[in-house]
Amino acid sequence: MCSHYQSLKDTEKFRKVFGVEPPPEPGKNDMWPGYLGSIIRRHPHADVGDEAVPAAEALNGLFGLVPHWAQDTKITRSTYNARSETVAEKPSFRDAWKHCQRCIIPADAIYEPDWRSGKAVPTRIIRADGEPLGIAGLWASWKSPKGDYVHSFTMLTINADAHGLMRLFHKPTDEKRMVVVLPESRYADWLGGESGGAGEFLTPYPAELLVAESANGGH
Repeated sequence: MCSHYQSLKDTEKFRKVFGVEPPPEPGKNDMWPGYLGSIIRRHPHADVGDEAVPAAEALNGLFGLVPHWAQDTKITRSTYNARSETVAEKPSFRDAWKHCQRCIIPADAIYEPDWRSGKAVPTRIIRADGEPLGIAGLWASWKSPKGDYVHSFTMLTINADAHGLMRLFHKPTDEKRMVVVLPESRYADWLGGESGGAGEFLTPYPAELLVAESANGGH
């Protein structure tokens, strides 16, 4: 599971890789549940037939999905990851899944604890080619008691017991999990697809295309 990641702050790379303008107000760089960060989603008016309307847009949201029935945003502490095996049934996520509220979370790196030494060693995981990670997620819009609308998001995860790299993280007794990292060629397909066809995207990113290093910079 991923509760800590580094958001993409290079605005030129944001535009080049994801094809959208970054949000005008930057979110946090070092992201934890409840923090405000950037996501990319299908533009809500993409189907109106107006060439002036882009296919996708970037906006800020809370890391941790806030369902419409939540009383406050404290739920972000437990909704920052959604298991792909149960996302369609889990009350926190099922509406966003049903309505295909897909998003991409742009990240420079994710962090996971390496327990092989017997202690948790924070480890930074990046793409081997240095390009940003495009993580598959779901977004939601929540109306606060004050009447304000708050966007939020969660990262989709899959089992990583057999993954060459991600199986090395978390406690030995824990199930190994990893976020769904999308290939760049499938970004538009992910944002525009139907929930019934999501399974083809929920696959492990190749271990040889990722690099892990200790948080202090050592490999």
